[in-house]
Amino acid sequence: MTTTPSGSASTAAAPDPDGFPVHTVNMPLTPREFRPAGADGTPHTYGRIRLTPQTRVIGAQVDGLDLAAPLDAVTRTELRQALLEWKVLFFSGQTLTASQQREFAAVFGTPERDHPFLPNAGDPHVVRLARDAQNPGTENIWHSDMTFSPQPPLGSVLRAVEVPATGGDTLWADMAAAYDGLPDTVRRRIADLRAVHEIPQAPGDVGAARARLRPVEHPVVRTHPETGRRLLYVNRVFTSRIVGLSTQASRELLDFLTRQADYPEYQVRLHWEPGTVAVWDNRATQHYAVSDYFPDRRVMERVTLVGDRPA
Repeated sequence: MTTTPSGSASTAAAPDPDGFPVHTVNMPLTPREFRPAGADGTPHTYGRIRLTPQTRVIGAQVDGLDLAAPLDAVTRTELRQALLEWKVLFFSGQTLTASQQREFAAVFGTPERDHPFLPNAGDPHVVRLARDAQNPGTENIWHSDMTFSPQPPLGSVLRAVEVPATGGDTLWADMAAAYDGLPDTVRRRIADLRAVHEIPQAPGDVGAARARLRPVEHPVVRTHPETGRRLLYVNRVFTSRIVGLSTQASRELLDFLTRQADYPEYQVRLHWEPGTVAVWDNRATQHYAVSDYFPDRRVMERVTLVGDRPA
């Protein structure tokens, strides 16, 4: 057993043909400071919204707002800043129509139209995710939405329409914290690597979308365009390989990097109630919808926001 420069325990092995040491790296053994904010780590103050952090690094509850009502300019600015700082925002007890949800989502960006394979909810900007005994949940894997796109979404606004009696939580992982937690040797190794993202092989509408959309390349480490923080930007669903590495080396490195989302220290978990709304920064997070409610019914409606090309 050895210890990496960052204080992580590792089991050493011979380097792979591409020069990356194949090993298992655990959470740092030495204390680390978890910080939610941008590159300078400075916490922000809010005068118009009531914000309660849910962990030290990711997730905050916002109270006292009716999202169906118009929001003034100061409140809108504070909400955008809070999303950059905490990466996921939660709102309870909201009653929204699809059009009101779209209007609220516009606080954070431009709503996208017409998902490539999900049905809409009566508004072309709002998709419906309905799961039940005939259509069980398949989102129970860590991922960022639509990274198979040349310009993946900025974020999403998800609303609980119908929730199961038990289960059906969603988790988010902070990929800035995950990047910060990597050993220095790994950060240097992946600094300039790029990875291929594509829709995985599947039947039906997903398979048809795969045939229409060509694979794209994104950096393994992207820089957040607003906070400047470095972010680990690979995921288990859509990242198929790392450019320039052998098949074995790519598989081993991707397995190691995607497992960084698994650490609870980087996560926040939400238990949905009817009318709960969550907003997340898709550039800075991954999420996992827990499918522990089968065969019960769970219905969510989502607005996705237009993003930029990762760099």
